[in-house]
Amino acid sequence: MSSATHSASPSDDAVIAATRHWLERAVIGLNLCPFAKSVYVKEQVRYVVSPVTGAPDVMDDLERELRLLADADPAQVDTTLLILPHAVADFLDFNDLLYFAERLLASLGLEGTLQIASFHPRYQFAGTEPDDIENYTNRAPYPILHLLREDSIARAAAAFPDAADIYERNQAVMRRLGHDGWQRWMAGEDEPKPDSGSADGTA
Repeated sequence: MSSATHSASPSDDAVIAATRHWLERAVIGLNLCPFAKSVYVKEQVRYVVSPVTGAPDVMDDLERELRLLADADPAQVDTTLLILPHAVADFLDFNDLLYFAERLLASLGLEGTLQIASFHPRYQFAGTEPDDIENYTNRAPYPILHLLREDSIARAAAAFPDAADIYERNQAVMRRLGHDGWQRWMAGEDEPKPDSGSADGTA
């Protein structure tokens, strides 16, 4: 499993630990992404903790990581989490960053090869209120740019016949869980898990 690109420090270690906990409990544990478990258990996830504070510097890190992922052996690095603990804390600023991230992807000629997904502590879907539980499907401990391979997404979707229904299913899972249930689940308390489709999270 790849660690931070920059010199590891206790703070970087803590950021990665919190991100891994979120992956294990929310993304995999609640089966929010049925494709995630395979690359996680195979240790094909690259974690990069960015030290930067400004959006322009984030773009420099993003360009480096996009190029690295495009050139990497998928068996070694299938996906990258670019974690931004010191930047774009405001969700509107994060949304602006995503626009430029997509433009960067296109300028590098990587559209159709790589894809950028996004998570944020204050993630909010259009048409929702900030505290709506449905937003928690995309809420992470830190702003995260998730870099994925299009080929891997296509293979996973082919193996998961209900892939088009993931968004709606995740929303339903969150509504059944509720805010209190979410807090208990993320705290690691033992309780019956809400129906989240395939319980083991396999694709």
